[in-house]
Amino acid sequence: MSPARSKAKSALAKLDEIEAEMKRIGFWSEDPPDLLADYQAGTRQSYLDAPTFELWLQCVFLVNAREAALANALPAGSQVGEMARRQYDYHEVVPEAEKLLKLLHQFDRIITGRSR
Repeated sequence: MSPARSKAKSALAKLDEIEAEMKRIGFWSEDPPDLLADYQAGTRQSYLDAPTFELWLQCVFLVNAREAALANALPAGSQVGEMARRQYDYHEVVPEAEKLLKLLHQFDRIITGRSR
């Protein structure tokens, strides 16, 4: 298996863990809005434009990251862990998000090729 394919496989596994954790802690919406269409149309620009960070993770980040991994077209970098830190551990700690925060940082390390 090529290094790029191995990275994509690791990324997909981590994305599955992220989704499972979001569901476990109640950060998953069973009937989310179609935020991805808004981003693709340009009516929303960043994760800050989403109604909540969790909806952005679910509707935009996970969808786009899975698509990139399946196409073996992952970006050179990711900062979703830092985005999450700002949401869950910056002004106020959100204890139930600790594992999610760790998983998102692990995803970033997979993308950048850093093991730690």
